[in-house]
Formats: sequence, C-alpha cells, structure tokens
Amino acid sequence: MNAPDYLNPDIPGNLSTVQIPLIKATSQTLKGYGCLVDDPDQFEIEIVRWPAAGWRDVDDDTGDGGGVREGTFISYWRGDILYGKNTAVDGHYILGYSTDPARADEHHQRSPERLMLWHANYHPDGGQLFFPLDKKPFIIPLARPGDDVRPEDFVSFWCDGSQGVYIHPNIWHEGVFSIAPEQRFLDRQGAVHARVSVDFAKEFNCLVESRLNFSD
Repeated sequence: MNAPDYLNPDIPGNLSTVQIPLIKATSQTLKGYGCLVDDPDQFEIEIVRWPAAGWRDVDDDTGDGGGVREGTFISYWRGDILYGKNTAVDGHYILGYSTDPARADEHHQRSPERLMLWHANYHPDGGQLFFPLDKKPFIIPLARPGDDVRPEDFVSFWCDGSQGVYIHPNIWHEGVFSIAPEQRFLDRQGAVHARVSVDFAKEFNCLVESRLNFSD
C-alpha cells in the first residue's frame, strides 16, 4: 500500500461523519489502550521483538534493539485545518479539520469546536508517549488493536494537560490534538516506526468526528 499523502489527502466534499464519544482520560478509562504518565523520564517505551518469518523463533536476545526516538510533536490549528509536525520521525501532516474539508479555510482565527479525522494508524514495533510541554488540555482518539477496525470503534479521550498519555503498540491513533491554537508535546516512540494505516474517507466514505470541549 502506498503511503498516504498527509499534506494533500484529496478528501471528497460532503462526506458523512461518524461521531465518537469524548470521555475523560483516567487510569480506568485508558485501560487496554495505555495509561497516564506523570514523569516521562521515569517511563519505559515498549519495544516489540521483530517477528519470526517462519517456524523458528527469533533468539531472545535479538530483534528488539532498534531503540526509541525522541522529538517534539507540534499540534497547531490554521483556521479550520489541524496540522501536526513530529520531529522524532521528520513527519508533517494534515491531521484533521473542524469543518467539511472542501470548505476548509486557513485564514481565520475562530476557535474550533470539533475535530474530523480522515486517517488513523498504529505502530506494531513499539508504544508511543505524548507528554504536554505547555500543560494545556488536548484530546487523543484511540481504538483497540485489529486490522478490521471501523470508524465507530474509536473513542476520544480528553486530557487536562497535567499528565501525558502513553499508548501501547498496535493501538490505533493519529497523533495528539491541541484544543488551543498550538501546543507542543514531548514524543517518544519506537525507532523502527512501522505504520499501518486506515483512510476513513476512502475506505468508509466518512470522517470520524469528535467534540473538542469536554463537560462532565
């Protein structure tokens, strides 16, 4: 499969949306997806051993030496479009929109009220940590492992900005999303950076929609 063109996703207009729940991220609600992190320097990233190609096992002391990459993940709004930059893997993306992509306008400063995702991915080689450097609220939509994932499998987690979020290998995600105009995150992830993708617009003729503002 060809890699997505993250800065030119060519999304059709007037797609339907699948609304997903927005819930508060806690140690309980994140079970199965990952966990909250108080101190990134005291937290270890999971690295998955390279899979065996046949019936012989990979030796126990090999296959997991790729290590971890670290950088800054910047999530920033330009009008109706949410961009992301990940210096850990030299990535630059359109992450989502606050309106129909065909009508998206970068030239205003109105606060977004919703996020619409066109794409998600997971990393089979390791986990990933996002830790907010600016201590502002953010959201992170996640789905449990499985290549038959559907838009309605996602749940959006609202975080208050006082803690980071760690996600296990194979958890579907698409970066981390600022509610403020711009926010920076410490990013640590497996250095191999294998990526498996789902394109909601092409595969399901829809976008995945989450509210940005949480209320109890």
